[in-house]
Amino acid sequence: MSTVTADEAVSALRAIVGERGLLQGADMASYEQGARYGLGRALCVLRPDSVEQVQAVVRWCAARGVRLVPQGANTGLVGASTPDDSATEVVLSTSRLRAHCEIDVDNRSVSVDAGVTLQELNERLEPHGLWFPIDLGANPTVGGMIAANTGGTRLIRYGDVRHNLLALQAVLLEPAGELLELGRALRKDNTGPDLKQLFVGTSGAGGILTRATLEVHVRPSQSATALVVPTSDAAVLQLLQALERELGDFLSAFEGLSGHAMQAAIDHVPNLRNPFAPEPAPDFALLIELEASGSRTYTGLDLQEALNQFLQDQFEQTIDNAVIGNGHELWHLRHSISEGARALGKPIAFDVSVPRSRIMAFCRAARALVAAEFPFLHVVDFGHIADGGVHFNVIWRHGADQAYDAATVQALRDRIYAMVVEEFGGSYSAEHGVGPHNLAYYRRYASPAARRLAQGLRRLVDPAQLCGSVDFG
Repeated sequence: MSTVTADEAVSALRAIVGERGLLQGADMASYEQGARYGLGRALCVLRPDSVEQVQAVVRWCAARGVRLVPQGANTGLVGASTPDDSATEVVLSTSRLRAHCEIDVDNRSVSVDAGVTLQELNERLEPHGLWFPIDLGANPTVGGMIAANTGGTRLIRYGDVRHNLLALQAVLLEPAGELLELGRALRKDNTGPDLKQLFVGTSGAGGILTRATLEVHVRPSQSATALVVPTSDAAVLQLLQALERELGDFLSAFEGLSGHAMQAAIDHVPNLRNPFAPEPAPDFALLIELEASGSRTYTGLDLQEALNQFLQDQFEQTIDNAVIGNGHELWHLRHSISEGARALGKPIAFDVSVPRSRIMAFCRAARALVAAEFPFLHVVDFGHIADGGVHFNVIWRHGADQAYDAATVQALRDRIYAMVVEEFGGSYSAEHGVGPHNLAYYRRYASPAARRLAQGLRRLVDPAQLCGSVDFG
């Protein structure tokens, strides 16, 4: 419970961060509205430009019971970075924490402030022949990527953010304002519990992330891409196994695109063509990518030739058709699906994962469930087949016979998540973390022992529940 009035809080916080560092009124709109879910009202938005300011803000808010909502680029999809509707919470944006970016080429690492975006980070790494290969359809901040443990389309080759995090700096909520440094720019450091992982994927519940040291990778010097039509569901995993067996050292993406997903993008995104034309888009296709940092001169391998030969060997056995084309064009199709889906109507999005051995069976079962119980809805699904992730998007079309209804959406969510968790041994949140949007499912499916442990950690790092992002109680 806050011990100060709204005016007193705003005045005191402005004194800490300065005029440019505090927003009110209409200037807060983009900070109060989430990318997909979450719409609230903040007391104010703070944009500190130094770690010292972050520390001072946390100390002041902790002493007076003013709740904080950490926020990066606000690209998250579970409402974890937006305030509630009380107009009492303070959004603490890291968007101005961006001055520090120290690249160690020899160590293949970078120390970077939490407010630097993924695009900006890769622009700074590019002259050194390096990149941070988390490939997303958004442009999050470094701190936001850690808080959500983002993965993306190339996870099978490079891992998620957790696997590339060497060290971090955070301002603690308890003791309020204390600066904590965890880890070093080391790939081997087995000197105790890896405490920095307590800040990964927890939506900022443990503290305010202010800096991180990341492992970065050599930019590929060659790549090869194809869009492949498998002969059957079973052939999808047979093809994946064959790729990993024959070209596993180079496999960077193995994405599944349903026909509905491809058609939505083709119909609604300008300058996007059907790669299978004049034939219609198939019911299902696989986007396969190989990458190598070594040139043909040293490796003796031309990836495009290797992929072509592999596909020829697989024809009729696991492949019906294939388009070997411009990688940029094929990835443009993949990355345009979300835009195409939004053009069809209101998306009801599911970011789920199952063991990859069961992913095709899950997609079939989930589509059948929607067709049988919600026939007025339209499925636009795609995903990261090789890591078991599925973006199972269901669209409530514009002009549908049945008007959009929140109770129906809730019933659909309950049915799909029950199928994912109970029937297929999967996760209701593959990449986006746990926020207010899906907190009820955390409480439903997390075991009592796991919840007790999470509650204990929360009491340790934030006993006053200063952070309003998510409550794992």
